Amino acid sequence: MKKQFIIFGFLLLIIGNVFAQRDRIENLPSFDKPRFHYGFYLGLNRNDFKLDYRPNSSTNNPHVIIEPSIGFNVGLIADYRLHKNINLRFEPGLMTNTKTITFNHVVGTDAQRVREEVGSTFLHMPVILKFSTDRLDNVRPYILGGLSFDHNFSSNEDQQDDNTSGEFRMKSSNFMYEVGIGIDIYLQYFKFSPSIRGVFAITDELKYDDTSPSQWTDPINYMGTRGVFLHFAFE
Repeated sequence: MKKQFIIFGFLLLIIGNVFAQRDRIENLPSFDKPRFHYGFYLGLNRNDFKLDYRPNSSTNNPHVIIEPSIGFNVGLIADYRLHKNINLRFEPGLMTNTKTITFNHVVGTDAQRVREEVGSTFLHMPVILKFSTDRLDNVRPYILGGLSFDHNFSSNEDQQDDNTSGEFRMKSSNFMYEVGIGIDIYLQYFKFSPSIRGVFAITDELKYDDTSPSQWTDPINYMGTRGVFLHFAFE
């Protein structure tokens, strides 16, 4: 994740330098004066799980592998200017992704390792503080950070069946924090803002099996989302 942040940070600097050098005409000179403005965003995500095992688990040598895939984000932006360099933002949206979980220590029928495909659709509702530099021609770098409440529509938390019946369950509600870097690019008719963000779950998202002992969930002390967003805002 650090490598992805560094690579994308360099790309943002290059893009900003290109726009700063290409055209000295200032686009949208009054864009940042109103207190409120709105927009929308599109993006990609690659979400994984962070796992911590219980130190005294009854399961010998637990080994869980997470295989993430690329998902999509879409949402709205409400921006309130607190200061010329500080903005408070609310960015509600939908986030979808799929992860494959392999329980290498659990052997199913035909001596196959147990694999679960977990598809998730989140209502992602972050409140974010955005700290921007002063504008340089038509570009403006920024950093951001915030907290979000997330509701997982695909959690299966209320299902009576658990992993012993082939039903992997997660909690429907959790909290995350996110940090990121980006750059505002003032175009002729709108502002385009690419950014990269890291998201990290605060609360444990795993719904533990009702059946005990459980080879699937008993060895796990914590399971929480961590991921990278590529975020493209249009304001």
